[in-house]
Amino acid sequence: MGSKIYVGGLPYSTTEQELSGLFAAHGAVTSSRIITDKFTGQSRGFGFVEMSSDAEAQAAITALNGTELGGRTLTVNEARPQEPRTGGGGGGRGGRGGGDRY
Repeated sequence: MGSKIYVGGLPYSTTEQELSGLFAAHGAVTSSRIITDKFTGQSRGFGFVEMSSDAEAQAAITALNGTELGGRTLTVNEARPQEPRTGGGGGGRGGRGGGDRY
């Protein structure tokens, strides 16, 4: 069990400081990060918290998973490693493109 925790279902107004405070009741928080949209800067409703030990992380997961924050139910579990991303999309047009049609 790693000490990095995924937190989903966050209210969009939640700050990283509020997220840290929520988890601090269950142990020492090393870092907290709320994921934002790269174009708008708005919260995407989830984030990550790192705790100083596995035991504290497990205690926080057990205590907070399924609880409510700001009217939304939190999903709290062990963060999975990020999967490597492959090359970009690259639209393209399927079939025969436009062209003159009679």
